[in-house]
Amino acid sequence: MKLSAFNSVSLISLVLLATTACAQSNSADATRTQLNQKKQSTQTSKAVSATVDKRLRQVLTQAGIKTQITSIAPSNLPNMYQVNLAGQPPLHITKGARYVIQGELQKNPSKRVVTKTPLRSTSTQVGKPVSAAVKSVLLKNTRALKNMSAKTPFFYTAVPGVIWGATLEGVPFLLSDDAQYITDGEMSVIENGQFIGLDEKFERRKNQSVFAAFDDSQLITYPATSPERAVIYVADDVNCSYCRRFHQQISMLNAKGVTVKIIGYPIYEQSPEQMRGIWCQDSESSRRHAFDKAMLQGEMTPASASCNVDHVTPNREKAAGLAVIATPAIYREDGVLYQASFESPEFLEFLGIE
Repeated sequence: MKLSAFNSVSLISLVLLATTACAQSNSADATRTQLNQKKQSTQTSKAVSATVDKRLRQVLTQAGIKTQITSIAPSNLPNMYQVNLAGQPPLHITKGARYVIQGELQKNPSKRVVTKTPLRSTSTQVGKPVSAAVKSVLLKNTRALKNMSAKTPFFYTAVPGVIWGATLEGVPFLLSDDAQYITDGEMSVIENGQFIGLDEKFERRKNQSVFAAFDDSQLITYPATSPERAVIYVADDVNCSYCRRFHQQISMLNAKGVTVKIIGYPIYEQSPEQMRGIWCQDSESSRRHAFDKAMLQGEMTPASASCNVDHVTPNREKAAGLAVIATPAIYREDGVLYQASFESPEFLEFLGIE
């Protein structure tokens, strides 16, 4: 788990808050962080038993946290404790010391309309979209935040009461299920005494939930031309040079039994309209042909005058739950993201293909 300097004018402020603020200097940020930590520690440290305090310190020290732990207090994130670190953003950790988030909590400025705590998740719901009732609470309690709408994806995490969300631009965040506190930190896992990275089980299940929500008829599918052995989803932009390089490999992948499903994921300014033209084609084969021309020859097919429908945006909005960092983003059908070069032999190994 990376422990880095954290600017308190965070992504939550820059992306979510309806109001804007000037960035403060790092020294001011550090001072404010220390004051906030001291205040919370003073108010709540008595609520932490000596046994829990000792155990969390031992686990974190074993896992490689060398920064001084100044105090441990109940977190404003449900079912978590806040571990205050000298000169670093705090950690939020579960009592069992398995799930950890690093990041300052931002207080939601919205009026709390719903005060009753919603029904919290079970282990079987990890990575699933939140219920309609929980989503209703989140939206009603975040009315002062921009970019929150019925289209905003929210998913249950492994910590009951902590919800994963993303803006429609794919920027992830975590928040309490009463929506009172938000952070752009990520949930990591401690296993066998060591940080092992993000919660992969959650990521897989969440991505599978996103795939299930797609309108499959609005994906461009290149089916395997030999017995199917793997299915991958690829978030693509027609103006992305690496996407075009990947496209050159699709016929080879098809021949090896890989079905490729393309998610229209425009990221360049000119891409939405160009991709709408491709998706406006009236048959699956003509859409594939137009996409091939764009990716292999750089020739865009404009939308016909009769096409006034946007077939790209709905799936693009659903794909926000994938939190795509860069295109092409390549996922196995089981939700695992490929994080190396698709031109290396490791890619076929990732797909289970020799």
